[in-house]
Amino acid sequence: MNRQISFFQALATVVGSVIGAGVFFKIGTITAQTGSTSMTLFVWILAGIVSIASGLTVSEIAASLKMNGAIKYLDYTYGRVFGFLFGWAQMIVYFPAQIGALASIFGVQFVSLFDIPARYANLVAILLVLILLGINLIGTKFSSKMQSVITVLKIIPIAVIILWGLFNQNQISINLFPLTVGAGQNFAGGLSQGLLSALFAFEGWIVVTNLANEVKNPEKDLSRAIIAGLSIITVIYVLINYTFLTVLPLPDLVNNNNAAFEASMKLFGQFGGKLVTIGILISVYGAVNAFMLTGMRTPYILAQDNLLPYSNKIGKANIHTGVPVIGAIIVDSIAIIMILLGNFTVLTDMLVFVMWTFTTMLSIAVFILRKREPELKRPFKVPWYPVIPLVSIVGGIFIIVSTIINQFFLSLIGIGLTIFGLPIYYYKQKQNAKNHNLMN
Repeated sequence: MNRQISFFQALATVVGSVIGAGVFFKIGTITAQTGSTSMTLFVWILAGIVSIASGLTVSEIAASLKMNGAIKYLDYTYGRVFGFLFGWAQMIVYFPAQIGALASIFGVQFVSLFDIPARYANLVAILLVLILLGINLIGTKFSSKMQSVITVLKIIPIAVIILWGLFNQNQISINLFPLTVGAGQNFAGGLSQGLLSALFAFEGWIVVTNLANEVKNPEKDLSRAIIAGLSIITVIYVLINYTFLTVLPLPDLVNNNNAAFEASMKLFGQFGGKLVTIGILISVYGAVNAFMLTGMRTPYILAQDNLLPYSNKIGKANIHTGVPVIGAIIVDSIAIIMILLGNFTVLTDMLVFVMWTFTTMLSIAVFILRKREPELKRPFKVPWYPVIPLVSIVGGIFIIVSTIINQFFLSLIGIGLTIFGLPIYYYKQKQNAKNHNLMN
């Protein structure tokens, strides 16, 4: 690959990949979990720090190994089974849960905006998934062009809310210090659950590490792009949540999935509030489409390596559009089931828990590869080694352990769905070995 991506292009990729819909809708969950304004803002800052550390750490692997993505990094470091389980978890949990969670929140906002009874929210969510599935099955060219436009449009409601909020003359006074949780709440529990929720809004940064071999000056520009990009995103997230906290009283925010809508109505009035909310819906629509575009390729990639049942069918793309049709149907069917069974918070917490298990493994892989292959050419090295990787690992372990303690049933489901891939993996390995012997 040619090194043709500049620092500013890499920076734009970071910001464009990460900013999605979570920033608009996690305030209700986080205020319920923390019970205070100070802890609510702190978990957003902490989520940014952990994400920056993880992004820098995984970037070293991405630049060192001439391979395509995290599945192959895990293959190389730990063995093929771990790469498969990561791909399996993406197919069964990550992408369906992302699509399901975002479609669910789209449904909630849509019915609120147009005064439709709340019971129709899930129906709207399912219709959104089916419409986008149809658009993507027609071909990804139109869908990709649409995505580029939406990436620009989704910044508009964020900028408008922040600017109006900062200059709002009727701000509610909030306490930033001391760092506390609500009355009767556990400090560690509030911190860990709030952090888990905030990290959902930072999902997507790992995609940027795939650019490591295409950045013109990876030794400087990749780390600068990740640090600057995730720092900008952290500031944006803190400011927009600060706006929510100063526009609506804390009791009105707790467990309120319509906080962005209500804050917009209060800031801009009836017409302006609805206009901004439409902008938010466009942002959510774009986020669902983005995860659908990338998610449907995970079953296809696994099938290309003959690691799934019926790989000969799943591993085929439409000859006219290049779309992996069966892969798209698999991921979106699971997403629809999740919409019917789960809710926004449960789905996002489960996907963050599962993905951070693998992200932590990738951070540990830096230590393994430095010891196992000291001569490996590393165009980019994580700065301040071993401090930055340790921040990523400690943050990841904290997320994993605290989720198991505080949300044991949810973590059990996430682990169970992931481990369910093992019998499929070993069955296919046995079948592939048998076919190989027959051919010989």
